[in-house]
Amino acid sequence: MDWSIQEVARLAGTTSRTLRHYDDVGLLAPSRIGANGYRYYDRTALVRLQRILLLRDLGLGLPAIGEVLDDQPAEARALEGHLGWLRQEQDRLARQVASVERTITALEGGEEIMAGEMFDGFDHTQYREEVEERWGRDAYASSDAWWRGLGPDGQRAWKERSAELGRDWIAAAESGIEPGSAEAQALAKRHVEWLTGIPGTPAAAGRDVRAYVIGLGEMYVADPRFGANYGGEAGAAFVRDALRAYAEAEL
Repeated sequence: MDWSIQEVARLAGTTSRTLRHYDDVGLLAPSRIGANGYRYYDRTALVRLQRILLLRDLGLGLPAIGEVLDDQPAEARALEGHLGWLRQEQDRLARQVASVERTITALEGGEEIMAGEMFDGFDHTQYREEVEERWGRDAYASSDAWWRGLGPDGQRAWKERSAELGRDWIAAAESGIEPGSAEAQALAKRHVEWLTGIPGTPAAAGRDVRAYVIGLGEMYVADPRFGANYGGEAGAAFVRDALRAYAEAEL
């Protein structure tokens, strides 16, 4: 049994263009090409695609993913490693869910809130010192107050917006388009609008936004923690170049 490229794209939540690009770079070849010219993928190809997508979520770029796949040909054993990471993330999310549920129960029952248990699984202050060092205490205080004020629904919506932007950047970088292309520049515009919505950042304050956006792009490449959001070093470099082109033309 096999599936057409359109079916695989729909099932995997990606695009036919991305799948064709994976073929072009030697990462995922179709199992066969039909008489109609369509690409088809069998069970083995789907397992490989699952591994590719899991490794992308870990922040690896396509060259690094190719190396991992070549070094770990035993699919089941390799997937066990990926599963371990997913279980760690599942555990963190489960602790967050349990923490929020306990708070709701306490509020509805008029009980005392257990402060020591409220933030299990949360650590949004882990970069506090770094933020204060880079942009000052006011920057952290403003952004922290804004974040807390969003509430659970607002925080969830903001995280999804951020994740969607990251996925779109990765897809654009992997598609092979130029950083100065209309599609990449539209993403850069979205990115700057996203930044200006975060109180405490120079972008939100309107202070030398151009230099800030260019510098932030450089930081994405220099710091693997940020680069991981865009598929690794190559993806971060694409974002940097697109942001620079946008900043120089529009800001």
